[in-house]
Amino acid sequence: MSIVIFGGDRLGKIPSLLKAEGFHLVHHVTGRKKSDIKTEIPREAEGVLVLVDYLNHTLALEVKAAAKRRGVQTVFARRSWSEISRAIGALKADAGKASLR
Repeated sequence: MSIVIFGGDRLGKIPSLLKAEGFHLVHHVTGRKKSDIKTEIPREAEGVLVLVDYLNHTLALEVKAAAKRRGVQTVFARRSWSEISRAIGALKADAGKASLR
């Protein structure tokens, strides 16, 4: 499953931990620049992870709206692996439900 991450200046080991869980990173947007608000979610993205402790509210709301328009599930977490693991569990569960339809 491909994922886009918004927020978090440096991801550290997060991409490798996501890969171990079956995800691959399509794109990472730090959210520090004003122009990041205009960033489009790539077509190949199947999920969006928003790291809320490194993101302003305007960008978080814009990402949520853009994902909803595209029909891509969005999950929110702090930048800690325990939070991210819980959030991607919701992405996996939703992907499993979609494959049953």
